[in-house]
Amino acid sequence: MRLFLKDQLPLFVLYIAQLGLITLIYWLDGYRKPAISLYAVLLSTAALCLYLGYRYAANRTFYRRLEQPLAALSASPGSFQPSPLPEALHRLLQEQARLYQADLLGYRSQIEAHIQFINQWAHQMKTPLSVIHLLLQERDDPQSSAVGDELDKLRKGLDMVLYTARLDSFEQDLHVESLELGALIRRIVSDQRRLFIRNRLSPRLEAEAAGVTVVSDEKWLVFVITQLLTNAVRYTIADNAVISFHTWTEAGRAVLEVEDAGVGIPDADLPRVFDPYFTGTNGRAFAESTGMGLYLARQICDKLGHRIEIASVQGEGTRVRITF
Repeated sequence: MRLFLKDQLPLFVLYIAQLGLITLIYWLDGYRKPAISLYAVLLSTAALCLYLGYRYAANRTFYRRLEQPLAALSASPGSFQPSPLPEALHRLLQEQARLYQADLLGYRSQIEAHIQFINQWAHQMKTPLSVIHLLLQERDDPQSSAVGDELDKLRKGLDMVLYTARLDSFEQDLHVESLELGALIRRIVSDQRRLFIRNRLSPRLEAEAAGVTVVSDEKWLVFVITQLLTNAVRYTIADNAVISFHTWTEAGRAVLEVEDAGVGIPDADLPRVFDPYFTGTNGRAFAESTGMGLYLARQICDKLGHRIEIASVQGEGTRVRITF
């Protein structure tokens, strides 16, 4: 009703103006019978009310639908009472929705084709990297070691591209199983031994004697822990420092904590470290930062049902905790 009254407001104003104008003309012409004039006003007002009542009854569902928010783009506006304006607007909205859906499907197809191309390209790039890595294993000179370090960086970059592309289709690449955290961390540290050696750092695992078992997807979890490890190593500049991994059970939940003694994160940057492409103060000082590692870690943990938190003191180090 409110929308209907707003729509008919110009008609009310025009009606009152023309009523006053006609009354003024008759009065200037010498017509001095107020009772007759009042009777004419009442008849005219009654006719206007009947017309507005008919218009509202004919378009009642139309106005009510306009006042209700749209729950979804695919929601149907429903049927209207037969009236030219609602029917014409209904046809226009249906045509616009059809064109919008067609454009949306076109863009979605382009994005899917682009993601498929990226996946294929990344997989193809992994083959020559593996061949170069095998060739370097037969050599033990400083130049080959430097090339091997750069190969590790390339491999990590390709992994980040692949996991970013697969994030939207996460459910299609999910395999949940029981994992022993200590064994998993030892394997990750072994795979990243060149990273520790190159930066002159040492890993340390502090786990419960009985071991901590979690239910998760091994491939995605390995990627998350590797990202945390890489960040810990990257921002630890002191020689012979230690990257610690702590695992324990708390209130029936398994907990993994990665702790470093690095440069730490400024308080102003902490609320945004999980935002995509945010590098912060440290990212500007360390050229290899992309701002995507912690973002992907948060997204993957959310999809796996894990909670990831971070705490840091600038100049003392950073602790990242995953609660399963």
